[in-house]
Amino acid sequence: MNLFYRTLYYFQKRGFEVCRRIAERLGIRARVVRTSFIYLTFVTLGFGFALYLFLAFWLKIKDLLYTKRTSVFDL
Repeated sequence: MNLFYRTLYYFQKRGFEVCRRIAERLGIRARVVRTSFIYLTFVTLGFGFALYLFLAFWLKIKDLLYTKRTSVFDL
């Protein structure tokens, strides 16, 4: 059972980050973004899930390219 909770925690921490970041960018609650992805997935038969995966990949690449450096000596 411990493995189940660790797996659940991993997906909650990593998976909801995409919705949280989109919500911060738009200035709305993350719950609204999550429910809209769920409804979009049911209505379009999977397009919402594909869009979610694309945005997760795009945010990961963006984080890798744009890292914040605190000093010139961090190069």
